[in-house]
Amino acid sequence: MKILIAADMEGITGVVNWDQVNPAHSEYSRFRRLMTQDVNAAIGGALASGATEIVVTDGHSNGNNILIEELDPHARLNNGNGSPLSMVQGIDSSFDGVFFIGYHACAGSKNAILDHTWSSATVSGVWLNELLVGEAGLNAAVCGHFGVPVLMISGDQTACGEARALLGNLEVAVVKQASGRMSAECLPPGLAHEKICEAAARAVQKQFSQQSPPPFLLPAPIQMRVAFMSSDMADRVSLLPGIERLNGREISFSNPDMTTVYRAFRAAVSLARG
Repeated sequence: MKILIAADMEGITGVVNWDQVNPAHSEYSRFRRLMTQDVNAAIGGALASGATEIVVTDGHSNGNNILIEELDPHARLNNGNGSPLSMVQGIDSSFDGVFFIGYHACAGSKNAILDHTWSSATVSGVWLNELLVGEAGLNAAVCGHFGVPVLMISGDQTACGEARALLGNLEVAVVKQASGRMSAECLPPGLAHEKICEAAARAVQKQFSQQSPPPFLLPAPIQMRVAFMSSDMADRVSLLPGIERLNGREISFSNPDMTTVYRAFRAAVSLARG
């Protein structure tokens, strides 16, 4: 069984504020190590239940967070910035399932550590076929394009609940109980890693027994609606061919292919930043 582990950082064990996920801050080095350990816990659980091939994609910021020298040697690592499929780089139809490790809830969520959707300074909301999604939904839709289901997620209780509500009864590892955007009751790393390992093992077992949720496959054409933080951002994005301006801050576009929608979204966010 071949598994892709797509890792972000805001939902990693112990993370509660931006300093801890910012490479320019002294706290970051601690939490990139915890990110690596969370990923290793997921690898260990997957291998224990029979996974035979594991690829990890580092999806936070510039994609250079996971310490490759401390990564479980059974896995390969996609890292770096600007890859074609970004947070799920490497995904194709050869995979049997995907794990989301260290994920966070979508922008505007209550009691959700560092909630945002792609860019906390740029995007206030994203909808696919009028369904509100965060990064879990966006990336699950790309995986679904290839017929690959999301099998598990780790993060706070809100991120895990959001993923289950959208994607079905996938396995979850809640590593912290958020009480605000930058406050949570966090499990110690040893216990958090145990929960991640156990959830990963259950996820692989369910996939072997064909009891996992189906791939998140959206009917075509896929329409994406994006709300930006300010009207000047929408001004810039509206210069792109095929963009419909809906109002001061919102734009829309559509395409039959989810990977094309995903790439167009990334280009729009980059242009919105100015």
